[in-house]
This record gives sequence, C-alpha cells and structure tokens, in this order.
Amino acid sequence: MHHSFCCFHQFLSVFLLVSGLIIWYIKGGGIRIWIHDLFRAAYVLYYVVRSLISPKLSSMETRQPYSNEDICKRRFQRSKSEDDGKPIPVTVHDKTGNCKHKPSRSVLLVVMLATLIVITYSINSCHRHGHDHNYIPHAISMWKWGGGIDQRYISHVKINWDDMLSVIDVLSAKKQTIHGIGFLNFDENEVSEWKKRIPLVNDDQTVYLRLDPADKNVTWDSLYPEWIDEEQEEEVPTCPNLPKLDVPRKILDLIVVKLPCRNEGNWSRDVARLHLQLAAAGLAGSFRSSRPVHLIIVTDCFPIPNLFPCKELVVRRGNVWLYEPDLKVLREKTQLPVGSCELALPFKPQDGDYIGNARREAYVTILHSAHVYVCGAIVAAQSIRMSGSSRDLVILVDETISDYHRSGLELAGWKIRTIQRIRNPKAEKNAYNEWNYSKFRLWQLTDYDKIIFIDADMLILRNIDFLFGMPEISATGNNGTLFNSGVMVIEPSNCTFNLLMSHINEITSYNGGDQGYLNEIFTWWHRIPKSLNFLKNFWIGDDEETKEKKTRLFGAEPPELYVLHYLGLKPWLCYRDYDCNWNWDIFREFASDVAHERWWKVHDAMPTQLHQFCMLESKQKAQLEWDRREAKKAGFTDEHWKIKIRDPRLKRCIDNLCSWKSMLKHWGESNWTDDQSFPTPPAVAKLNND
Repeated sequence: MHHSFCCFHQFLSVFLLVSGLIIWYIKGGGIRIWIHDLFRAAYVLYYVVRSLISPKLSSMETRQPYSNEDICKRRFQRSKSEDDGKPIPVTVHDKTGNCKHKPSRSVLLVVMLATLIVITYSINSCHRHGHDHNYIPHAISMWKWGGGIDQRYISHVKINWDDMLSVIDVLSAKKQTIHGIGFLNFDENEVSEWKKRIPLVNDDQTVYLRLDPADKNVTWDSLYPEWIDEEQEEEVPTCPNLPKLDVPRKILDLIVVKLPCRNEGNWSRDVARLHLQLAAAGLAGSFRSSRPVHLIIVTDCFPIPNLFPCKELVVRRGNVWLYEPDLKVLREKTQLPVGSCELALPFKPQDGDYIGNARREAYVTILHSAHVYVCGAIVAAQSIRMSGSSRDLVILVDETISDYHRSGLELAGWKIRTIQRIRNPKAEKNAYNEWNYSKFRLWQLTDYDKIIFIDADMLILRNIDFLFGMPEISATGNNGTLFNSGVMVIEPSNCTFNLLMSHINEITSYNGGDQGYLNEIFTWWHRIPKSLNFLKNFWIGDDEETKEKKTRLFGAEPPELYVLHYLGLKPWLCYRDYDCNWNWDIFREFASDVAHERWWKVHDAMPTQLHQFCMLESKQKAQLEWDRREAKKAGFTDEHWKIKIRDPRLKRCIDNLCSWKSMLKHWGESNWTDDQSFPTPPAVAKLNND
C-alpha cells in the first residue's frame, strides 16, 4: 500500500514539474528573465523555509531597512552599471515588468523548485521503506555526494554464487536462525541476485548499510605517520576520522561486506579497504545479544589477519570468507586508534595494572645460524628477571646451535625449542638474510595465547608484562608507515603461520628481511611508546639537546626507558672499557659509553658461571685492534682509540688461534680467517652457587 502511494506521489510530482515548465514556456521569457525569475523564486522559497524553521529569526529579518522594492532598484542599478549602456533583450511581454511585474512566474518557479525537492525526498523515502534508515539507493547516493560514487570503495570482485551457497550451507548447518542480514558495499543487482538464490530472510529483515566515505585527504601516510608527538610536547596526536556505520534498529545475525582489492603490490595499504573492514567489525561488535554474529567477507585478497584472525574463520570458498568473531575481543580492537597516528597505549603505562594469564604468556627470542648472539640472549634473560617478570622465557634455536651454547641458554632460564630453519627464497646463498624467515616459527608456539617477541640484543629495564594485554601486532614505529619488529606482541596460530608461508614467493620485503615481510602482511598495527623499544643511536639530525636527553635516558636510575635496543656492534663483541662503535666510521652513530656501561652492569649481575658464554674469540680481538688502529689513523677527535684496554677477556683465549696479534699481519686475507674449527667446550651441567 505504501509503495503504491509513493509511486502515485512521484508521478504527481513529476507531472506538476513538467506542467510548470510548459506553462512557463507558453507565457514566454528570455533566458535572462528566466534566470532572474529563478533567483527570485529561490529567494522567496528560502525565506519561506526560514520562517518555518525559525519564526523568530524570520521576524527579525523582516525588520531590515531595505524593502524588496529597494533591493530590486539596487539590483537593477547594479546590472545597469555593469552592462554600461548595452541593450538588454527583453521580450514584449516584460517591457513594463521591472521589479513590479506580475508574480505569476515567480510563484510558478517557487512551486517548481518545491516540487523538485519533493521528488527527491519521495524517491529516497520510498526506497527506504521496508529497509533500514541507513540505506540510500545507488542513484541517490551519486546525486547526494555530487561527484558520483567514491571510486576508492568500488569493488570489482565477481561473486561466485556456488561458493556463496556452499558457505551459507555451512552457516545453516550451525542451526542458527538468521533474523537480519546487513549488506555493505553491495549494489542493488547483487542484493537482488542474493535474494533470488539465497532466500534466508524476508525483505523487511534486509538492511542496506550506508557508509559515508573517508575524506579524500585521508591517506595511508596520514593514518600511519612516521613520527608522532608521543610526549605531547607541542601537539596532541589525533587520527583522521573514518565514519562509522549507524547501528540499525534491528539486530543483525549476518553482515556481508565486499572489499576492493587493487591489482597492485601495495593493495593491503588501502584506506577504503581498511575503512570497510573496521566499519563491519565495529557494527558486529555493537550487538550485545547472546546470539553470535557472523561476517561474510567477499574479497580476492585476504582480510586483515589481526582484525579477522584465521582462528575465527569458519570456512572459506574461493573469495568468500565466513567468520564467527569473538565479539568481546572485536569490540576491544575497534576501540583502538584506526592507525599509528595515535598511541594505542598511554605514553607512561602503569607497570602494575596488568594481571593476565601467566601460564599462557611468554617472552620469546630466536637464534638461528648465529651462536654469536648466545651471550646477548643470556643477558636479555637476566634483564627480564631483574625487571620482576616471572613469565616463561622461550628461545627458538636451530641445529647449528651447539649443546654447549644450549646449556648456557637453559641455565639463564630459557626454555629451548628446536626448529627447522625457513629459507628466504629471495635471499642470496650465505647472505645475512638467508634464514631470517625462521622468525615465522613464532606463530607455531600455540601453547601460548600471547607472546612478546624481543631481539637478543636488548635489555629489559622495566617490567613490560602489561604488553601481554595488547593485541597483535603492537610495536613501535620504524620508518615511513612501518613498524619495528624488534619488540612486538604476537598471538600464535598455526593458520597464521600458514598464511605467512603461503605468500613468501609473491610478497617482496622492502629490506629483504623478516621485518619487511611482516609489514606487508600486518599493515594494520598498533603503535606503542618508543620507550618500549628505544634505539641506541644518534640520528644525523639530532641536536646537542636531543643527544644529551638520549644519553641521560640511557643511564637514568631508576630507569625511565622500558627496553633499550643495542644497534651497531654489540656490547659483548666490544671490550667492556668503552663502546667500540666509536672506532668504526659507519657505526659511530650507535656509540654510547653510557648505554655500553649499562649493559655490562646487567652482565655482571649474572651468576659468574654464565660469564664464559660472553668470552671473545681471538679473531674478534684482532678485529677490535684493527679498528682501533684505523680510528687512530683517521684522527677521531673523541680519542677512544687512546684508552688502554683492561678487560680481563683480552688475555683469556677460548680457541686454537690465541695469537691474535699475528693475525693482523695478514688481516683481510681469506685463507685463514674462515677457519671456524674452534674447540667447543662440553655442556655446562648446572650453576654454581655464587
């Protein structure tokens, strides 16, 4: 009945509009008079509407000192001066009109304008009947936004209806009654096809979801800026606005969304694609009934893996993905900033607020093909225990790590997990990054719900257990829109591991390593304060005040930083007397004697039985002496090369090449320095009580 009335209403409105145009044409009038009448009609209509909205305001405006006649005279005088004597083409019917002409045409145009508005409103109203208030039909949407449909949101994904039916069959097998379905980013033809093929619900249970597009100036760089003022010294960081969906009046059991997927290498950094997924997730999380809410995502590219984790994937058929999300977790995720444009944690987190599930949480690091990092991992474990954390310490090692080194790691508190290395298919043989995709094994630690990954060249200065309360991936910023993988929160899952492995041949890492690869998979990440992964370096642009501030932070007691990340040459590969980064030109930006001393304080706090794992090989001693001589030749003004070495490790030999000074005579030759046949001590059985 309502639909018939709407059709009649639209027909009558169009009839009135066309009739008005015909009558106006019969009455005559040139284009200039038509424009004049149009503006006059709009002027009258404006004051009619204003008087209806605000009678008080309207009455005030009627007391203006100029009458309509005065306004007409002024307009006429102005047009006369502009034309400067040029003849005005006025038809015979309007020779005596001026501003006192008969009002029939103006009244007619008022009616025509009002009729046009009524037509627009009635079309919208009729289409919305039987659906939800969020729906605006395709044609009206184009008119409303003035520039056509926002091209960023258009999805060219073809729906395979056999796959869709197969997914719906799986949903039906769960014996859940569907009371309402919401469609997001579907056109009318696709919805009509759905209704014909999949008659799950009646028309009045179908909701057409309308999402206002993000402003054109919202780019990925604005969502993920390289730097934000974390300390709010000059400004409070804010994220661009991504409009949300209005919550419908009816509860939805199923939300169906179609995503764009550009056929480009950077498809995962797409504002519209992110916006649609966050909007769908936010709407699903807004329903607080006991019934589950399912989402069907239609996309050729995989959905955001840490917003819609694969452990919540019920089934996938082709480009149709069915999820049953944990609504409580989803609500928490959608409360986070939309990007790294704001901190996901306060700048000064409260250390003792988090409780969590200690048995299902662990700190994890990894060693592969590099026993030289064993000392760093042992000292890192010591720093975690000194910070007050009692969480498990898990270390992944491959078969190249000897029993001797494994015993030291175990004595330091690490639980050993032996892994098979994963080769980076894009790395050259024997390159530094050949096996760094082994880090993907972190996602196979499924006996833990959350892990905090840390690099082995870090010190944990304050308790960071509260990070276990953060979602995957939480990390500090690196450069550009990327995160630093040195400290990151991970939620282990075998299917996420499979996702990482399934794309290693097609995704190219920006730096050839695991950090670049992970940034291509997890483009939606959450910024944590830089104090949780504070880099030991001085940028070329740092002024003296900044350098002094960093130096103070490196040595502050009690610590102000949470995690200190040792870049450049590692402390255990230097003599303890000073930071050997000073003696190598390309590493001088990483040099800090204060940070160096801090690391050795933690080392000295370990049981002395563990100190043996931080001894220097003879080859490394020769390297340090070579660098010292080169620094002297270069005349580095800091003069660290003058400092006499008192480190007791200088005189302790742990290999068969003890005459490291003789090595300098042939330094740079390859016929001897490749000899790695050093004796390996037996495994250490237990710690002495010292």
